[in-house]
Amino acid sequence: MLSALRAQTPTAFRRYSTVPGKPSLQLVAELRKRTEVSISKAREALAAAGNDVDGALEWLAKDLEVSGANKAAKVADREASNGLVSVSILSRGGGAGVGGGVRGAMIELNCETDFVGRNPLFGKLASDIAHTAAFITEPNGEEGSSLIRPCSIDILQEAPILSPSDPNAQATQTVAQAIREVITKTGENITLRRVAAAVHNPAPKETHLGMRLASYLHGSISDKSQGRIGSLALLALKSPKLAQLLADEAFVKDLEGLELAVARQIVGFETTSLRGEGLETALYNQPFMIGGDLSGLPVGQALQKWAELKGLSEGAEDGVAVVDYQKWSVGEPI
Repeated sequence: MLSALRAQTPTAFRRYSTVPGKPSLQLVAELRKRTEVSISKAREALAAAGNDVDGALEWLAKDLEVSGANKAAKVADREASNGLVSVSILSRGGGAGVGGGVRGAMIELNCETDFVGRNPLFGKLASDIAHTAAFITEPNGEEGSSLIRPCSIDILQEAPILSPSDPNAQATQTVAQAIREVITKTGENITLRRVAAAVHNPAPKETHLGMRLASYLHGSISDKSQGRIGSLALLALKSPKLAQLLADEAFVKDLEGLELAVARQIVGFETTSLRGEGLETALYNQPFMIGGDLSGLPVGQALQKWAELKGLSEGAEDGVAVVDYQKWSVGEPI
């Protein structure tokens, strides 16, 4: 009689009325490969989702959001003075009429210990946040404002997080959610302390003007775009021959060397301003540590001489100049 009843029961009803069995090792392994969760958490998720991997992924996402928010609330009062300065430059710039827009950002992401600060998971988070900041920041159209300007942390926190390691992937988390996830995994308080960006459209062709964005990070471990001290420097170039010079590979290579030297100079010295008569901490007054014939000259004079040697300077207003910069050290007073 039981077999007769079973035969009359629709297949779909039997499937949904049957209690799912214990998750298999294969399903647990597949879920862990895709999420890196613990074995016990993988089994819990699969059991809750009826051994459906996609359902288990959704369950884990909701569980992580709740546990991440709870964990973040518990550790929010802990001091976070370690971490990384991370830079993302999507476009270093160029000259008028050659598509030379500038787009880049620098962030400081803090954690409690140097141990977590060196963790690849934390490093990837910092890299992704810097990349997102550079990507979403609008061009600076405010006259008279800083050329490298602070960005709203609140706006960035709610933005979908984007990763330079997988640019075609669809964002599934906001920046705030990604931070909470790493808090859950590391057990430490993690805070986004500050963000600055330089985003400018190409200059009009008739101005013969171009901008270039340089950076240098000190204290890097495996990623040269991250470190304990970082700088962004914005350089302006002006010359009637700018487009022609930027089409020359040798000139561009020399220009990149100059940019790196300027950014390293800012990091290596106690730099507090661009110019200032008699101020040793003013960038233009410092002995330039570039090497070669320009080494030891005040930075301002070295830039002028470099422009003359490279054929950039043909008039009193032509040449290369540092027009803005930011220098950050992890944990320093703001």
